Amino acid sequence: MLTILFLFLLFSSTPFSANAAVQDFCVADPTLPEGPAGYSCKKPASVTVNDFTFSGFEKAGNTSNIIKAAVTPAFAAQFPGVNGLGISTARLDLAPGGVVPLHTHPGGTELLVVTEGCIQAGFISSANTVYYEILAEGDVMVFPQGLLHFQINVGDGNAVAIVSFNSPSPGLQITSIALFGSKNFPSSIIEKVTFLDDAQVKKLKGVLGGTG
Repeated sequence: MLTILFLFLLFSSTPFSANAAVQDFCVADPTLPEGPAGYSCKKPASVTVNDFTFSGFEKAGNTSNIIKAAVTPAFAAQFPGVNGLGISTARLDLAPGGVVPLHTHPGGTELLVVTEGCIQAGFISSANTVYYEILAEGDVMVFPQGLLHFQINVGDGNAVAIVSFNSPSPGLQITSIALFGSKNFPSSIIEKVTFLDDAQVKKLKGVLGGTG
């Protein structure tokens, strides 16, 4: 009896499975707002091979900034073909002494592959254990989703890495920018939550452009 019931359920569901809509891809339409599920899909008739290719990594990013670092993203907004596919990538350039400060990607795990130079990288677990290593060309490190992590150029020349994410839009929040680059975060609150004194907070706000 159980065998008959199982076969009945199997074959009765087959037509529904066979007729279910299958979509090969959902190329992003960046002209529309991005939602929690990603961008809306372009109409198939307007999709071209250019949506599935990206040529932004041939040149180094501009590292003439306070952190001496540049990230060239190939996320859904720049690389429409990855929309909805659970993957994206970026190029990281670090000038000598360059650093990507403590930051998180709330929407994705990061995998970093060093292609040039020497990078010290690490992350902090939710148990406040720090895992860090000096990576040479060809080395790979993974940073679990949502955890604070960093990258520092510890070599004598430029450093380059290619990073990938298991999300087309992994997001980014840099801790120091969030604290000291905000236009509406009162210093009195920052002092309490960071244990820094007023002079230190004002100095960091002056460097990173924060007010309040």
